Amino acid sequence: MENTRFMIASGGTGGHFYPGLALGLALRELGKEVLFVVRKNEPSIRVLTEHQLSYKEIDLCGLPRSVNPVRHLSFLKKLSTSLFHTRRLINDFNPDVALGTGGYISFPLLLCARLKGIKTAVHDSNSRLGLVNRVCGHFTTLFMLGLPVNKKIKNSVLVSTPLRPEFLANVNKEEIFNKLGLSPSVPTVLVVGGSQGAKGLNEAVVQLAHKASAWQFIHITGTKWFETLKESYKDCPNVRVLDYSHEIYALMKTCDLTICRSGAGTVAELIACRLPAVLVPFPHATEDHQYYNAKVIADCGAAEIIRENPALAEQLYSSLLSKTPEELTRMRGAYQHVPVDPIHATEKITQLLIKL
Repeated sequence: MENTRFMIASGGTGGHFYPGLALGLALRELGKEVLFVVRKNEPSIRVLTEHQLSYKEIDLCGLPRSVNPVRHLSFLKKLSTSLFHTRRLINDFNPDVALGTGGYISFPLLLCARLKGIKTAVHDSNSRLGLVNRVCGHFTTLFMLGLPVNKKIKNSVLVSTPLRPEFLANVNKEEIFNKLGLSPSVPTVLVVGGSQGAKGLNEAVVQLAHKASAWQFIHITGTKWFETLKESYKDCPNVRVLDYSHEIYALMKTCDLTICRSGAGTVAELIACRLPAVLVPFPHATEDHQYYNAKVIADCGAAEIIRENPALAEQLYSSLLSKTPEELTRMRGAYQHVPVDPIHATEKITQLLIKL
């Protein structure tokens, strides 16, 4: 079926959007027509434009967490409008398969497609399913899991999480480190704090870097924290501070250890790069899902989990002291026991979608 058409709804967070992006690129490479459905004014639109992927915007807000009735009325109004617009998009594009990768934008697409008799598929990267995916799981044709979950899901298959193609590329460590002005022979920690909810983690790592002079640090801060942390590190020659890196895949493949959050996308990237990790789950993640994501690789011995707490800096320092070259080698080897394989996830999922 050369003219097979796919509609993909990807939520705005990286954990929802980038798996959808990887699948959209792979399907297009196979000659399939792909149309993305995204929330209005999402940052992901810029990425879709760069990759020349077609998209349509829907005005939809998330389910309010407060009891404010005005917000709930606004949500219901936008939801009903989004269902109307999504149905019209489906009629115009006439997809063979509708795929949702999480986030509220998935619900209108999957529900409208199901009511029209179109095959539907869900991909959830987390080990604790999101609300929308739990609801859609009751009527979807195929439910694909990025990580093992704690309950039985109808029509489900464990497929891991698709990665951007860059994570399959070879990299040159000396070239990467020379560009940053770092030594390839000094043990290096990659810190990925993120732009949201990372204040405690970032501050703890600043304290850690001042004490752990035997290590180098590459700290990717996000734009929100860049200037503040750059100032905090001004007397720390063993640290390079970046607001963002287009070559995160190269850093993951060449650093010795990472200290980071444990979103599902990050966990998949760690598995692919076999990077030993000290994971500090975002403490306010819904249903504590980042902790359960982290447990998947920690239970295999490839990572250590430290909860965010007032003593985080001291605990990170103790953890770093235990990371001898032998221990890091052991942690890298432990990835062979992880029950998912992100390297081949894109190929596996695209074949499942085409079979639908």
